[in-house]
Amino acid sequence: MTVRPASDRAGLDRFIKLPYELHARDPLWVPPLRMDVRKLLDRATNPFFEHAEAEYFLAEREGKVVGRIAAISNRLHNEVHADRVGFFGFFECSYDHEVANALFEAAAAWLRTRNHDVMRGPASFSTNDECGLLVRGYDTPPTLMMPHNPPYYERLVDAAGFRKAKDLLVYRGGYESIYLPVPERLARGTEMLMKRQGVTIRPMNLQDFPAEVERIKRLYNRCWEKNWGFIPMTDHEIDHLAEQFKPVVVADLVPFAEKDGEAVGFGLCLPDLNTVFRRHRSGRLTPALLADLLLSLKFKRLRRLRILLLGVVPELRGKGIDAMLYHWIWTRAKNHNIYWGEAGWILEDNPAMNAGLEKMEFAVYKTYRLYDRPL
Repeated sequence: MTVRPASDRAGLDRFIKLPYELHARDPLWVPPLRMDVRKLLDRATNPFFEHAEAEYFLAEREGKVVGRIAAISNRLHNEVHADRVGFFGFFECSYDHEVANALFEAAAAWLRTRNHDVMRGPASFSTNDECGLLVRGYDTPPTLMMPHNPPYYERLVDAAGFRKAKDLLVYRGGYESIYLPVPERLARGTEMLMKRQGVTIRPMNLQDFPAEVERIKRLYNRCWEKNWGFIPMTDHEIDHLAEQFKPVVVADLVPFAEKDGEAVGFGLCLPDLNTVFRRHRSGRLTPALLADLLLSLKFKRLRRLRILLLGVVPELRGKGIDAMLYHWIWTRAKNHNIYWGEAGWILEDNPAMNAGLEKMEFAVYKTYRLYDRPL
């Protein structure tokens, strides 16, 4: 068994291909589009690499790929947090401790040469991307941009000397086939709060998309800057993400909260496209997948959504603006035949956000975990 960098195109092809082979028999695993994975890994076009570097490793036994991992050095994270944490991500492995340990050691050795003293992960590439190892909730499929892994991954990571750094909680509410009314306390309080706080809620203006993206840029780093593990996104990164999201954005599901004419909070929700991707197992943008996707969006056949982000500027927290945004999302989603929602992830020690979701009668149904290992 050997571990080597995926240093050429053939190696990168094998790096991308592995999870499609490894999870082919898992009916809950949702294959991402291979072309999207390739773009994400492309050091020349992904703006993440303007402040970071990474190495991709393959584990092979008798010519067959049996594992992969990425070692990630994010300069921006270390500048923001004044630490020397490096990351691992894109971890995939057969149920083999020898392979897993060799992959982790390859990533650790690479990170040591860059003066990191802790290896954290999985994060592919950062907390702004897919991150965390699924440790609870294996019996349900993942939503858009959320990872999924078999239960034995937890055993491989624990046995390799990693320890929990933080748990990330994911909530769900509603049912896919039956619309539940907004909880009475939320409905009753929202109108009163809006009048009291002088706050209005409006949908995203898709006709003025560039300006709306600029508003999100101003809000994003302010709303999350104090969160554990938070890494600010550069303008280029947000522009890059907005370009990817634009074709599937539903204006009603991206609400802005405004006070005195200024945006003071926003939510970002997307229909759960994984509902479609799960029906097409190749990971390729075939005519059948594209038709399924377009028709599902046009005729409002997607019954699930994911709340990716919801935040309020620090000076206005605790005034019910988050409840106003949730109320908007809940009521407007019904107009699109969406009755089920996932909110997450939320840090386990974020009492305000967790309490707010519980008051809305959402419940934790998945837990993802970030791990640390000293180097």
